[in-house]
Amino acid sequence: MSGFRIQAAALVRLEDIHRHTLEQWGEAQAERYIRGIFAQFEAIAARRVFWRPVPAEFGVKGYVSRYERHMIYWRELADGEVGIVTVLHERMHQIARFREDVGPASEA
Repeated sequence: MSGFRIQAAALVRLEDIHRHTLEQWGEAQAERYIRGIFAQFEAIAARRVFWRPVPAEFGVKGYVSRYERHMIYWRELADGEVGIVTVLHERMHQIARFREDVGPASEA
C-alpha cells in the first residue's frame, strides 16, 4: 500500500484548520477533526475513498476528495505515493486559493 506526503502548502492549511477549530469549538473537536483529515489522507493513499479529477480550469492534473467541510487536493507522485497538495474549506474560492498554494498552472 502506498503512503502519503504532505506538501508545504497543505501543512500551512492544516495548521490554520486546527487553530480555527480550536478557537471556535475547543481542543477535543480540533483534535477529532485533524485526526479525521489524516484518516482521510490514509484512505486516499489506499484508494478506499471517492475522488474526482481536479477541474480542468485549475490547469493541473490531480484529484480532489471531500472530508466533511474541506476539499483535499492531491496528486499521484512518481513513486506511487500520494502528495497532499492543499486542503481548502468548501466555502473558499477553490481556484484562487488553490493557485495561492500551488502557483499558476505553469508552475504546478
